[in-house]
Amino acid sequence: MRQTAPSIPFAGVTRWQPPLPDIELTGGDALTASEREAIMSFLERRSSPSLRHKPSPEIAARLERLLRPLHRAFDLQHTEPAERRGTVAVMLRECLKIERVYWAWSGEQWIVVLGRGSLEFRARQRPRVCQGVRIEIAAVAYLYGWFRDVMALGGFKRFDLARRVFGVAAIEAARARVIAPLQQWGYAAGTAMLSCLCEALLRNESPHPEHLSAETLERFREGVSACRRSHYYQLAKGLSIAGILGRPLSIAPPRKPTIRDDIGNGVAPEWCEWVERWTQTSTLETRSHIRLHLYKTARWLAVHHPETVSPAQWTRELAAHYVAAVTRMRVGDYTVRRPAHRRVGQPLAPRTMATELSAVRTLFWDCQEWGWIPRRFDPGRSLAVPRAVKALIGRKPRVIADAVWARLLWAGLHLEAADLPDTRNTAYPVQCVRALAVVWLFAGLRSDEILRLRVGCVRWQSIHDAPGAEPVCLLDVPTHKTGTDFTKPVDPQVGHAIETWEAIRPHQPRCADRKSAEHVDLLFMYRARAIPREFINHSIIPTLCRKAGVASSDVRGNITSHRARATIASQLFNSREPMSLFELQAWLGHGSPASTQHYVAITPTKLAKAYTDAGYFERNLRAIEVLIDQDTLKQAVADGEPWRYYDLGHGLCTYEFFDQCAHRMACARCDFYRPRESSLAQLLDAKDNILRFLQQIPLTDEERAAVDGDLNAIDRLTQHLADRPTPSGQIPADLNTHRYSEKQNPGA
Repeated sequence: MRQTAPSIPFAGVTRWQPPLPDIELTGGDALTASEREAIMSFLERRSSPSLRHKPSPEIAARLERLLRPLHRAFDLQHTEPAERRGTVAVMLRECLKIERVYWAWSGEQWIVVLGRGSLEFRARQRPRVCQGVRIEIAAVAYLYGWFRDVMALGGFKRFDLARRVFGVAAIEAARARVIAPLQQWGYAAGTAMLSCLCEALLRNESPHPEHLSAETLERFREGVSACRRSHYYQLAKGLSIAGILGRPLSIAPPRKPTIRDDIGNGVAPEWCEWVERWTQTSTLETRSHIRLHLYKTARWLAVHHPETVSPAQWTRELAAHYVAAVTRMRVGDYTVRRPAHRRVGQPLAPRTMATELSAVRTLFWDCQEWGWIPRRFDPGRSLAVPRAVKALIGRKPRVIADAVWARLLWAGLHLEAADLPDTRNTAYPVQCVRALAVVWLFAGLRSDEILRLRVGCVRWQSIHDAPGAEPVCLLDVPTHKTGTDFTKPVDPQVGHAIETWEAIRPHQPRCADRKSAEHVDLLFMYRARAIPREFINHSIIPTLCRKAGVASSDVRGNITSHRARATIASQLFNSREPMSLFELQAWLGHGSPASTQHYVAITPTKLAKAYTDAGYFERNLRAIEVLIDQDTLKQAVADGEPWRYYDLGHGLCTYEFFDQCAHRMACARCDFYRPRESSLAQLLDAKDNILRFLQQIPLTDEERAAVDGDLNAIDRLTQHLADRPTPSGQIPADLNTHRYSEKQNPGA
């Protein structure tokens, strides 16, 4: 019988065939009596220390049919003499046990001989055999095509078997082509990766990497450990670099269908068609999220309005009914499976109500705009959020407390390799993790913007003419959620951390940006894969909290990546020299000041200072100095003379009810007026027994404007009081006429 490996066409190339000479395997599958006797003699001779290393010529001649294929394979593999003798002994012993020649063994029999692990093989083969004998037996079976199910052997050295089967030169060529480029991208690409490559080549029965396909690798990584799955993922990347695969594998194998595939249970098929049609047509990034709410609406319809199976059947009355139902819904209502949530059974939050209504409103707006259904009602009015619900939705930025934030800043600036969860097996270098942490702590960016920064995004620019002035660090932010790319100033710590990471960052392939579809060099990319968005929340923030000694949550909830944006914005707005709302809008990259207001929280300290600086109480009260002559007080009261004087600056007023005088801020100089040039004013100032105190006088709006120095206001106040009588009874016009006549006739 002639034994050869089958030739199978393989992508235009004939599958690999081992370079063994054609061998005629004759004599049947059973052992002859002479062969059995020869095998027993061989094993007895092998047990003798003096004769074990060289079988007699007679025994060798009787076993020639069994030994010839083995020696041909040994010559091809350049097997060492010790392993040759051990392999021959094991193979002949097993032939004697099974009563069949080894090329007639079944797959189960080969597994029994080789064992499902090295321990099982050693337990069967006694006395103890050499370590390499198991690999030699597997190599012989593989070369002849008798047994190639290498995964059934459990643990064994893949590289040793591959180099025996395919040759060292073929394995090294495959390694240089596939694994070497991975080292340039940051992969360790050590023995584990080489073992995975050898395993894939052995399972594919070819030493040529170009014979591997994406479908083959997907099949190979099913049923293996998580660590080996990641190695197959890396191997696919290396094959993509070499141009063998058109696309790399997904990060994980396709998952089994989840409960979301049953989302249409209990929903009218026609409604499902409408929702799926809308999902395929809409360009909104949130369409998959809206789709879930639309199915929830369908389940509500199935309970309360089963006759309504299409958006075209909705009326204004049905829309009003649905709005009222949303305001009464509870967590867990109309869901496929009741969620394991602590708020199950409680009323929906106001924002959740608004989201439910927004999803249905979007569906009707689009269907009406695209001409799919007639315009029976206005979705903006009929499905609007009720005023009572809208009033409960306020701007509440979840700002992190200043003390906690200060400790997180310290932790980010002093982050070391020992602070990472597992220093030996960490996925990213500490310089990369520190740069990510500093950007999150100082730049005020969304997590998506942070992880989409490009290489060279930091620039230094001097904005001062002084020769020793520090340059300003500018950060180029890519296209984001609400606008195009822009540049913002950031703390120099951000620039230093990014430049440190760029200095050691391995060269990475360019990849497509999620937003703009441009092929760019992402800054935070390692091992040819962009760092996932979840890394900040699941790794960076817990690490910083652990180093800073603070809890990862507070009264406002968990510390997340987006809370840093609100914290930085609020601190910039409440600083000693704060940024204005429009400056903060430009720094955050918002398209509208209304969006910025959602991130800004005025601290009570700043609000109290602003209230104090506004001087509400002082603006409505004015203090005027009052002088009291205590020596003449008693006599003055008896004689009716003035004893209290109000200091007007240019003179004194003796009117006791000064606070009720309409002319107090625009004195008409009536009979109660005493000019300061008089000796009375000088005597009052010189007296030691003068009692001085301040009396607060309430001011009108016109008087307050006059006090603030508005000349026009003073003129208006004077004109307003022109016809008002003074405390002495005259009007200002009479006093001015009397004063003019005195100047013209001084002796009158």
